[in-house]
Amino acid sequence: MFDFRFFERSEPVSVIERKLPHWSQSGVICFITARAHDSMPKAVVETFLQERNEWLLRLGIDPKLADWKSRLAQLGWKVELEFLRHFSDRWNDELDNCHGACVLRDPNCAHIVGNSLRHFDSDRYELTDYVVMPNHVHVLVAFPDEESLLKQCESWKHFTATKINRRIGSSGRYWQQDGFDHLLRSDVQFEYLRNYIADNPVKAKLKPDEFLHFSKDLKMSDGES
Repeated sequence: MFDFRFFERSEPVSVIERKLPHWSQSGVICFITARAHDSMPKAVVETFLQERNEWLLRLGIDPKLADWKSRLAQLGWKVELEFLRHFSDRWNDELDNCHGACVLRDPNCAHIVGNSLRHFDSDRYELTDYVVMPNHVHVLVAFPDEESLLKQCESWKHFTATKINRRIGSSGRYWQQDGFDHLLRSDVQFEYLRNYIADNPVKAKLKPDEFLHFSKDLKMSDGES
């Protein structure tokens, strides 16, 4: 187990450019969203990206630059929090409309994901919270080095996709290739996202057996509900 921390602009950071830019910094708590490949209609994605890019441009930030997240961070945590609340919450609200097959509504499939997330907790990473929703997953987790984030996410996706497909009698891709990840800048963001994860099933009006929530007591032993 190691102590997680928040993002520091003055320290080294790894940026890997795929469809989305992925930032990682050793020991920094990260908010990760992984979604099923059929969870978001194309028209919704296009509208979201257009509005996000227009918002960034109004702040003088070119959204095509790989370091747009860094430029946003330079404007202060209040601006970043506004961005997170406006765009991340809108994106997640659309996910909560439960597009697609929503196979994670099945408790057996949800536990495949939950068990995978917890398997190497306090060994390869430090997990604090997650919620498994019908078509997506939110996770708060910190990694000890900059290389581990994408490597571990790929491992989670490959392992769980294989077991979920076997469970539902399917094959092929289950998860969307690129997920969303955000390095947390402050304890304000951390508490906000912990609360968001806990409240997500209520907001989406899910029944108790349609989601899986985990929140670690950071002073005591953990538990799952």
